[in-house]
Amino acid sequence: MARAQVDGKANEKGGDPVRVRIVAAARSHFLTHGFRRITMDDLAAELGISKKTLYECFGSKIELLQAVILNKVGEAQAAFEVIADERWPDFKSELHQLHACAQRQLEEIRPPFIRDLQRDAPELFALIQTRRRTLIHRHFKKLFDRGRKAGTVRRDIPTSLIIEILLGATDAIVNPAKMVELGLTPDAAYSAVLRVVLDGIIVKTGRAKK
Repeated sequence: MARAQVDGKANEKGGDPVRVRIVAAARSHFLTHGFRRITMDDLAAELGISKKTLYECFGSKIELLQAVILNKVGEAQAAFEVIADERWPDFKSELHQLHACAQRQLEEIRPPFIRDLQRDAPELFALIQTRRRTLIHRHFKKLFDRGRKAGTVRRDIPTSLIIEILLGATDAIVNPAKMVELGLTPDAAYSAVLRVVLDGIIVKTGRAKK
């Protein structure tokens, strides 16, 4: 399979309806079952379009894979923005919503997709890592800053360091090789990382606030 070009076309939003249909169909297969097992011929037949039309929209399967990933990333970004725009009563309420949102976004991504990504498109996994780091830094940093002010998050650990710990742990665990080795799904891996990090930074009842 050709190597991915990570700076290609943007997320499919309200564009060519044929492209939108193709991306939606590919996403339903790729993220759940992996992208090796379904061919461009299979997709064209399922969508009731010619193979020529499919290749006019996406020049290769790897290009279509990139469009699917950008579509998924765009959806995740929008979901996090909705939470950020809400007024939550306290730190724990917003944290719960961010955690739940991350899990919902990751539930769709199953091990076969991670396996295929590791084998055939490492550049696209690097793109996912970059976008994931941006989301974590943007949304969790603001939340942790507010938690420190409210006395919910420990004040003896700088927010910037907390974020780097969270990012480092996420990169180390939520990656194709490590998830395959540990037998974890992306949502389970990320949830475990977040729980471990939060257990160390949230002020517990009876623990002195520093």
